[in-house]
Amino acid sequence: MTVHSQGATTSAPQDAPHQSAGRRKAHSPAADPRPAPPRGGRKRLPSGWLPYLLVLPAVAGMALLLLYPLIKNVILSFQDINKIEFIQRKYPFAGFANYTQLLGDSAFWTVVVRSFLFTFANVVLIMVIGSLIGILLNRLGTWMRLVLSMALVMAWAMPIVASVQVFSWLFDEQFGVMNWVMRTLGFSGYEQHNWFETGLSTLTIVTLLVVWGSIPFVALNMYAGLTTVGAELYEAARMDGANGWQTFWKVVFPNLKPFFLVTTFLEVIWVFKAFTQVYAMNKGGPDRASEILPVFAYVEGQSQFHYGLAAAISVLTILILLVVMSFYFRLILKQEEEQ
Repeated sequence: MTVHSQGATTSAPQDAPHQSAGRRKAHSPAADPRPAPPRGGRKRLPSGWLPYLLVLPAVAGMALLLLYPLIKNVILSFQDINKIEFIQRKYPFAGFANYTQLLGDSAFWTVVVRSFLFTFANVVLIMVIGSLIGILLNRLGTWMRLVLSMALVMAWAMPIVASVQVFSWLFDEQFGVMNWVMRTLGFSGYEQHNWFETGLSTLTIVTLLVVWGSIPFVALNMYAGLTTVGAELYEAARMDGANGWQTFWKVVFPNLKPFFLVTTFLEVIWVFKAFTQVYAMNKGGPDRASEILPVFAYVEGQSQFHYGLAAAISVLTILILLVVMSFYFRLILKQEEEQ
């Protein structure tokens, strides 16, 4: 009971303020489980769409630059287009004639075998020498490691065409350094010796070039991988009496097996599609004896004007590489499952 100055009396329940505060608390925004609507009335995209929207520009660019030319190339491989048809802008459909001609041509299979042997020799040399240099980097002191790393980076950063010119000069018939070195060492028959006389000698020089340019990638990655191997593992192997080879095989290789798988996979792709080194060195000569599949396709298309046949060669090259890589994909997936 409350008495006002005017003499009127009013009554109010004592717990009214508490009930009011309780009602305000029950309807506070923080306690409301429903999400607040976005400001401005805009609807939010589902969170699952955000990654796809972020990669959409890259996918669109790849589709424009890679997928469209690939589709056009596959279509071209089913057409009989030579120099005359190209000038007249006629594109007659040939079906599987280009593929049948290639698969029945002994020259094509000779190039296929040569490409596999070239790839195998390069990848083995790159992985072995690159791994050894990576181990050397891990054992050197700071300053020597820095000097060797800078030399590797400079060799890796050298443009391919420039490195081809350097190697062409080294093995030049008249002014080459290698002829001078061989004469200085007392070997006869190196007066203006032609190092590019046969396809085998040409591919040998190209192999030196490819290996020289690819070793830095493997060596630096090998060194980076070795830094992740704990020193206690080396100490345990040393206490068990393991030598250098046993330490590498029992300690380093199991820990860096993913590195070897991925790096070998990349090197196989890069070497198998090596075009600039082979073509710029001697244009696939002499007498097309040093051609591998990418050079073989280019010469058939640009020099022989067999555009449909060249397209079929490129498609078969992709299929061959996919078949070879499918076995390697299984090894990588098996490695991931084991981990």
